[in-house]
Amino acid sequence: MSDSLSPSYVSPPIKRVSPGEWIHKNLFSSWFNGFLTLISLLFIGWVGFNLIDWIFTEAQWQVITANLRLFFVGYYPIELLWRTWISLGILVSLGGLSWGIFSRQTLLFNRTSLMILFIFAAICVFFTVTSGLMTSLILWGMLLLLILCAVGGKKLGQSVPSLGTWLGLIWLGTFLIVWWLLRGGLFLDLVPLSLISGLILTLSVAIVSIVLSFPFGVLLALGRQSSLPVIRWLSIAYIELIRGFPLIGILFMAQVMLPLVLPLGVRPDSIVRAIAGFTLFSAAYLAENVRGGLQSVPRGQTEAAKALGLNPLLVLSLIVLPQALKAVIPTLVGQFISLFKDTSLLAIVGLVDLLGISQSILANPKYQGRNVEVYLFIGFMYWLCCSAMSLASRKIETKMSQ
Repeated sequence: MSDSLSPSYVSPPIKRVSPGEWIHKNLFSSWFNGFLTLISLLFIGWVGFNLIDWIFTEAQWQVITANLRLFFVGYYPIELLWRTWISLGILVSLGGLSWGIFSRQTLLFNRTSLMILFIFAAICVFFTVTSGLMTSLILWGMLLLLILCAVGGKKLGQSVPSLGTWLGLIWLGTFLIVWWLLRGGLFLDLVPLSLISGLILTLSVAIVSIVLSFPFGVLLALGRQSSLPVIRWLSIAYIELIRGFPLIGILFMAQVMLPLVLPLGVRPDSIVRAIAGFTLFSAAYLAENVRGGLQSVPRGQTEAAKALGLNPLLVLSLIVLPQALKAVIPTLVGQFISLFKDTSLLAIVGLVDLLGISQSILANPKYQGRNVEVYLFIGFMYWLCCSAMSLASRKIETKMSQ
């Protein structure tokens, strides 16, 4: 067929809408929409004005600045605080390297990254105003370290493109190193688990529970689709039973009943029991999320892989699971974020996490009546961590779709 007879495909024209046209179409398309828009703007303006006025004129932020160490490291020994700073430096360095590696083919300083840097800089300014010179210098140094590692990570990612596939294992190894620094052992003095409190305890319980519950949930999802009746029905029974209990009930059972089923003289620490409760609970929900991804993989791909001579294990690990996990990344991260926020229940079972340390601070007669300031600060810390997890998941999803 000649070129004159071959069909030509022309993309539809892109109609650009000016800000004024968008506002008229979406906010003032009719008199009723315009009335609702004005009422909403007045309400938002009233709330925002009163909130800003309260933040700068009425709120007493001394309760935050005077207890920053308790919020972040709890009752961790003061003479060993150098370990926490080294751990923070390791995490910031690896975070910058990961940022640069993920951005090796895109713009490093885009709108999202600039917003993150602005929040980091705002935190540094806050500590500069409220804390000592040494703390502010360390935090500004952390910000500079983050930027330098991001630039270096981008160059490293461009020279070694396969490095991105190893980031998960690198982060896992880094967490083990950081935990060794905080907990001690080998040639470092051992810190009792009872002194691991505050934000450190919240992050430790959340990370360990996520790492343990993910493979357990995958195994449960595979077991629920197994052709062996015993494995299938045991997986179904576990998932349905655990999903029928509230998390706080499972945490209480882990604290009270777990020592009863262990051998005599074996009594795990309360933090270990809490991690066991979170892991058992989250794995049941992760199993259902993964099962949805497994069902989204076309059966023809499995049959084609078997026709090529792949054994069931290779079909599962190379064909089915990568596609299934890729399809459910948003739901998996949503479950991880939910697990992280659920760590606030640790305060109910007697552990001094971020929420528990705030209750200890508010019990001080000096800070009575400062509940709003304390809970706003805690809410900001939870939002910061959850936003970081959401941003990382979007980066991973974009990377896997390329």
